[in-house]
Amino acid sequence: MLTFAIQRALTAALTLLAASALVFLVLEVLPGDPALLILGEGARPDTLAALRQELGLDDPAVTRYLRWLAGFVTGDLGSSLTYGAPVAELLAERSLITLPMAALALVLALPLAIGLGTWAASRRGTLDDHLVRLASHLGLALPSFWIGIMLIFLFAISLTWTTAGGFPGWQAGVGPALAALLLPALALALPEAAIVARITRGAVLEALTAEFVRTARAKGLGRRRVLLGHVLGHAAIPVLTIAGLQFGFLMAGAILVERVFAIGGLGELLLNAAGQRDLPVIKGAVVLICAVVVAANLVVDLLNAVIDPRLRAAGPR
Repeated sequence: MLTFAIQRALTAALTLLAASALVFLVLEVLPGDPALLILGEGARPDTLAALRQELGLDDPAVTRYLRWLAGFVTGDLGSSLTYGAPVAELLAERSLITLPMAALALVLALPLAIGLGTWAASRRGTLDDHLVRLASHLGLALPSFWIGIMLIFLFAISLTWTTAGGFPGWQAGVGPALAALLLPALALALPEAAIVARITRGAVLEALTAEFVRTARAKGLGRRRVLLGHVLGHAAIPVLTIAGLQFGFLMAGAILVERVFAIGGLGELLLNAAGQRDLPVIKGAVVLICAVVVAANLVVDLLNAVIDPRLRAAGPR
């Protein structure tokens, strides 16, 4: 298991390195002159020269990339051109909003999706199965920001159970902070649950036709025991895999959801930085999101290896 974990960790590190190189290439090399991109076509030559010197843009691209990569490893990502604060501090502050929100969305989505997907598969062709499939189609069709708006109308305006948005900060207490993140997380969780429910249904249906299920039924085991003790364990690998992949979509979907609920997370920081052409913040935020997605998939790989030892024996693919 240790060898498998080291191999997967090295693969994750190389993936993140390639992602950082691509981000740097797109933002600092392909546009031509990053200073001109930031200040615009009407900038004066002396202003452009001063900004190039401030950002170290006169150095070769490889030198700039290695310096920026070393800064990312040590936590020194420079200063924001918009906020005038260290980029690392901005990312850390906003991540404490977005990451818990995405994790809460995953916690809400997985039990709902696995339960509905298993229920539909065990009753294939019945009305229950058709209703679950219809609900999953609706969940895939409705964007998360629209769901967020509807949740505000229902719970904040009609029922007045909660506020329409805003984040009080973790210093206000865990309870108020999680309460402020609940509706945004739910808006992210419903489309996620629709996808995972479809994957769960397909995985459970495939497992129900396996030889070991027929053997378990021949031994006299009931439907509930077969589902919980045999089928779900076999179906867990594709479900966990798609959940890890979807975590990246949760981070991406947070951009619009955070704007709807005005909670000022990492997505809103990235959106504002793009509007202000704040390249240091954009680079840091994008690579941080890539790092979170790579880490989530690394955790999924390790969990899959724990569930199915054959993956460890197969070695790296």
